[in-house]
Amino acid sequence: MPDTLTEADPSVHDAPRRRRGFSINAVFDNVFFVVAGVASIWLAYLVLTQGFASGWAQIWFYLVFWVLVAYIALPRLHRILTNIYVPNYFIGRTRTSDGLLGDPVNLGLLGSEEQLHTAMLAAGWTRADDLSLRSGWRIVTSTLLRRSYDEAPVSPLMLFGRNQDFAYQQEVKGNPAKRHHVRFWRCPEGWLLPGGHQTDWLAAGTYDRAVGFSLFTLQITHKIDENTDVERDHIVTTVQAADAVVGVRVLKDFATGYHSRNGGGDSIVTDGDLPVIDLRRVTPSAAGVAEVRAPVPTPHDDVAGREPLASKVVRRPGPTVFGGVVVLLRAFVPVLLVLAVLLDWSAVRDAIQLDTGSELPAEVDRDLTLWILVAGAIAFGIAEFLFGLFVFLGSNVARILVMSFSAINIIIVAVDHIDGRVQITLGTNLIGLSLDILILIALSSSRARDYARRPREKRRSTGAGRARSVPVTQRSSRG
Repeated sequence: MPDTLTEADPSVHDAPRRRRGFSINAVFDNVFFVVAGVASIWLAYLVLTQGFASGWAQIWFYLVFWVLVAYIALPRLHRILTNIYVPNYFIGRTRTSDGLLGDPVNLGLLGSEEQLHTAMLAAGWTRADDLSLRSGWRIVTSTLLRRSYDEAPVSPLMLFGRNQDFAYQQEVKGNPAKRHHVRFWRCPEGWLLPGGHQTDWLAAGTYDRAVGFSLFTLQITHKIDENTDVERDHIVTTVQAADAVVGVRVLKDFATGYHSRNGGGDSIVTDGDLPVIDLRRVTPSAAGVAEVRAPVPTPHDDVAGREPLASKVVRRPGPTVFGGVVVLLRAFVPVLLVLAVLLDWSAVRDAIQLDTGSELPAEVDRDLTLWILVAGAIAFGIAEFLFGLFVFLGSNVARILVMSFSAINIIIVAVDHIDGRVQITLGTNLIGLSLDILILIALSSSRARDYARRPREKRRSTGAGRARSVPVTQRSSRG
């Protein structure tokens, strides 16, 4: 097998030349990653048992249980297991964000990004919107109401250690549940396919036939047609029909023909051939140039031979935003408690029972104790606010400390619950425990970890949504 296989994933790009040293950050991240996975399963169990205890009047508990299992517990469990057994180099398959093997890589292209956009637009394809809360909600409503959404986003798949650079699609008869779609990844600079073949882009094209539940995660997702070769040939045919192709070279038996499943559990049947479309003589059109947007870099972009990270704007990942905002909001809980005490000082003071064993009046001791509690609550609230702010800004130290605090809280509650000293219910500490687990899950994710561990000068954020358009002269294109 050629040596170039080891260079397919930038995370192992320098493995033959440099051995990684011991990293205490990596130890913490691995421990918290596993603890969060176990805690998420426990939380799902607690929610389910709370639902049984509350009766059918609290049926929404079961909806919460499904969300926890499908979108938190099972993805984290898959991620832990696939980090162990799924190869971390190019094998002709994409990977889902949960680490599962995804759609097959079934298309290669030669040419610049501007030429690729020009060819796809000329062939009648529509560029998919970037996945965001707004576009995600729009695709849900369009599917339920059966409204057309030509630019509907596609779920992220990973190749070379990063999500697709962009995707194109063709909706079928105004039905958002059915569509042709193809994802594109720029290949690392100087990287060759197994066998020494050159390509600038790799793509994975599949046909969405319906909306259903994932077999492996129970998430709502598109179900693909099993014969991915038909979709591959459809993409090649439409681009050829638009006279945007110099030539097509087919790498026969590039991958072994196989029957398998993708990350959603859908069957895959392919002959293993890889067409490579040559677009190097395509003249970029104004529309194609407009489609070139400021890229959203990933942790491995500097290794992958793309534009230097220092010149890019790094988008703050969702898990970092979630973790930081929850910690910031949690900082206001002590403030509310302090206000409640100050507004009803006498009642709270009288409720404090002390056995001081001294000659001082009990009232003095109670006032002093109450002031100490108020000061402690204020200090805790200030610390929480600062930690949440620094987590939001991308501080790795703050992220580690917040995860440590949440993990300790989770372990303490778990031990007390096992010993029978604490009952976890909605009216006691289930909400607080849930927040600690969700914070730990968010901040232990790979996206939050990579963002926090980047050099400080590269941690600049942009707003959510599609990146702005930029002139071609500002893009680093190959060729």
